[in-house]
Amino acid sequence: MNIDLTVLNASDNQEIDIDKVLSIPKEYFENSSVKALNDIKVTGKIYKDLDEEIKASLKVSGKMLLEDAISLDDIYYDFKIDMDDKIFENVENLTNSLDLYEFLWENIVLEVPERYTKVQDISKYRGEGWSLITEEEKDNKDNPFKDLLEEME
Repeated sequence: MNIDLTVLNASDNQEIDIDKVLSIPKEYFENSSVKALNDIKVTGKIYKDLDEEIKASLKVSGKMLLEDAISLDDIYYDFKIDMDDKIFENVENLTNSLDLYEFLWENIVLEVPERYTKVQDISKYRGEGWSLITEEEKDNKDNPFKDLLEEME
């Protein structure tokens, strides 16, 4: 979705108001842990400041679909971003347009957690000869791997 920035130069209007609900196309996040970015609410404005720099002041909120780090189930992660950025780096050369999807993704990617889980009880995650343990269990004197863990630290 491109926004025409020539409006800021061509009239007395010094800002472009934005109030949209967007779904970010998959090609923006296909190489990340994000599985979907739908119903992203974007409000704010793109404006030219007193120094004639084009800036964006936006509030972005929504849910990203991620894979749970423990259960591997799909889970939603809520996020909110307040953006106040110069956008001259993001403007396509000589076209005076801004790819809003790309601009949003560059800021949303900073909100993607490395690992996220909603699992409260890890005791059901076990198999033959293995089980997940808590941090407290890791430090327990009966942990057969305690010596190995101390060597690694």
